[in-house]
Amino acid sequence: MRYADTPTVEVDTYIQAAPDLVWDHVIDFDLMVSMSPELRGFEWEGEGDGPAVGRSYVGKNFHKDFGEWQTTSTVIAYDPPREFAWAVSDVDFPSSIWRFRLRPEGGGTVLSQWMQMGPARSGLSFAIDRMPDKEERIVARRLGEFRTAMENNLRTFKKLSEEAAG
Repeated sequence: MRYADTPTVEVDTYIQAAPDLVWDHVIDFDLMVSMSPELRGFEWEGEGDGPAVGRSYVGKNFHKDFGEWQTTSTVIAYDPPREFAWAVSDVDFPSSIWRFRLRPEGGGTVLSQWMQMGPARSGLSFAIDRMPDKEERIVARRLGEFRTAMENNLRTFKKLSEEAAG
């Protein structure tokens, strides 16, 4: 898989809790920071508090191989309690897109997290530039890191939501 193919990763889980309860955890950015191996902090831009379509935030990130960096992300979908998504960098030509979807099912919720690399360049592009012959391995490794982090996110959301549901 090459970066230009805009590869994706998606994970999902069933949570024995109502979508509204799960939603509260999904949009809790402080919780996201505490769970993430990379996101170290965030700050909403402009007036208001919390996500809304068109609202941007600056994320502060760290990765042992890439160092520290910041990105500006813009909310592109906010439909409580069904969908929350954001594009990193340029909304029309993002370096990545991240999305949560919630679907009621059987008295609980199916929660999925999805992400797409590219099409715009990202920090990963610099590693690919230095080692173009290893692009597929670089992309696969990064997708694996994302999958692991996303699976952890969903496990945490499941645990917290099911505990809160009693």
